[in-house]
Amino acid sequence: MAEDWEAGGFGLYVHWPFCAAKCPYCDFNSHVTKTVDHDAWREALVSEVKRVGSLTRGRVLRSVFFGGGTPSLMDPGTTGAILDMAAKTWPLANDLEVTLEANPTSVEAGKFTAFRSAGVNRVSMGIQALNDPDLQALGRLHTAAEGLAAFDIARSVFDRVSFDLMYGRQKQSLTQWESELRAALALGLDHVSLYQLTIEPGTAFGDRYKRGKLGGLPDDDLSADMYAMTQDVCSDFGMPRYEVSNHAKDGAESRHNLIYWRYGDYAGIGPGAHGRLTVQGSRRATEQHRMPGAWLSGSDREHHQALSGTDQAVEFLMMGLRLAEGIDLNRYAQLANRPLDESRLTELTEMGLIGQQGSVINVTNQGFSLLNGVLRSLLDG
Repeated sequence: MAEDWEAGGFGLYVHWPFCAAKCPYCDFNSHVTKTVDHDAWREALVSEVKRVGSLTRGRVLRSVFFGGGTPSLMDPGTTGAILDMAAKTWPLANDLEVTLEANPTSVEAGKFTAFRSAGVNRVSMGIQALNDPDLQALGRLHTAAEGLAAFDIARSVFDRVSFDLMYGRQKQSLTQWESELRAALALGLDHVSLYQLTIEPGTAFGDRYKRGKLGGLPDDDLSADMYAMTQDVCSDFGMPRYEVSNHAKDGAESRHNLIYWRYGDYAGIGPGAHGRLTVQGSRRATEQHRMPGAWLSGSDREHHQALSGTDQAVEFLMMGLRLAEGIDLNRYAQLANRPLDESRLTELTEMGLIGQQGSVINVTNQGFSLLNGVLRSLLDG
C-alpha cells in the first residue's frame, strides 16, 4: 500500500538565509551580513542533503526550491554542488523543477547564466511593486525600471519565470491596483504570485503599526474588493487562481509548491527550514536551527516531532483546501481515522462555500474569500 505522502510527491527545499537588506514587512528567517564563507556553506548544505538522503533512499525527487533570504546571492557553484549531490542521492523526475528566488538587485545576466548551467530551470522574481514610491515604502532596494530590467534578463535566460507582486499597500486604491496588475500581466507572464500586504508581529512594519505610525492600509471591504478584482483580471489573461495567492496558465503551476499543498513529503535544509518527512512509516515535522552561525557550526542542526494521524489530517485539510482542485475526503478519513462531519459539509455546500463531486470537495469562488471560516467550520465539526 502506498504511503500517504506519495499522493503529493517528494521535494527538497534549501534555505539561503542572507539578504542585502531586511525588508520592513518580512518575517522570514533572513539576515544581513557583510561577508559569507561560501565554501563553508557549500560544504554544510551538501552534507545535509546526504544526511536526509540516507533517510529517504529510492524516492523520486520531483522538485528543488532555493528560497530565503535571497538565494540569488548564492555562489552558483554552491547551487550546482547541492544539485549534483541531489542527483547522486535520489532518482530524479524527468521533468525535475529547480526554482531559485531572486531579487532584482542581485540579478546579473552572467550570474543567471551560471545558475542555469548549475541546473536551475525556473526563477521566482520578487518584484513586489511597479512604482518607485511604493517600492521605497516597502524598503526595496530596486526601482521599478530595475525590476523590469531584471525580469527581462531572467526571461532571456530561463524558460519559466514567475513574478511576485504585493497589494493592499499603504494608500493604494482599487483602480491603482487594477492598473498595476494589468500592466504586469501584459508582460506575458505564465505564473504570478499575488500577496496582500500582511502586517506581521516582530517586523518593522509590525512595530510601526502598534505605534499607530502605519497609515493608509485598506479596510476589510477594500481588501475584499482587491481580492475579487484580482481574480477577474487574472481570468481575463487566462491565468486563473489555482491556489489562494497563485495564478498560472495551464501547465505552468509551481510544481514544488504543489507538493506542499497536496501534502507530499519535502526535506527542508538550511537555517530555519521546515520539512515533512515520512521515515519508516511515521510522518514527522522537521525544523532546522534558525540562527545561521549556530546552524553552520553545529552538528545537530535539526529537531523533529512525530505527527499523529489527526495532526496530519488537519494539515492536509488546511493545505489542500487552498487549492482550486480541493481534497479527497477519503484521504482525509484515512489520515484522521474518521470522516469529516457530514452535516458541516452539507451546510457549507448549501451556503455556496464548497462544492463536491464524488469524494472530492473544493472551495468555491465565494468560499475563497471566507477560507478561514470554512476551515474553522470543518475542523470544529
